Amino acid sequence: MSEFDIGAIFKTAYSLSTDFLYRNFMNYVHPPNKQLYYEQVWSLVRQIPPGRVATYGQLSKILPQPANVSSEDYQTSASRWVGLAMAACPNDVPWQRVINSQGKVSDRPEAKRQRDLLGAEGVLFSKGKIDLNEYQWRTPGQSDEPGLQGRLF
Repeated sequence: MSEFDIGAIFKTAYSLSTDFLYRNFMNYVHPPNKQLYYEQVWSLVRQIPPGRVATYGQLSKILPQPANVSSEDYQTSASRWVGLAMAACPNDVPWQRVINSQGKVSDRPEAKRQRDLLGAEGVLFSKGKIDLNEYQWRTPGQSDEPGLQGRLF
């Protein structure tokens, strides 16, 4: 019997299904250079230290807006781009440290594993949420004020 990396299979299926839904059923703009944008996301996520989290929206606000994408399109699509990048990330990216704007782990096949990995890093959950005031990663120069997570809509 051969062994399969079930996590990788679910991750790939989730990425493909999410991309299909956004392309076909939502007002969604793709990054002009998907690979470049994804690599920028992964580079940024690698900087999040253990025991800290960032939100999809927070990361999208840190990353530069591509030159040929309108501000409106970037604002409405960038958090999704970050999510798609995380669904396709290489093994060396600490994907578990990226959560949604409510401080929750998004519902998907690897949600329990993500909670377990964050718990092993000392991140505590209360009623299914992470306190962003306590655990949210702050880059140099970012304010300590709440509200960095961004919005999806």
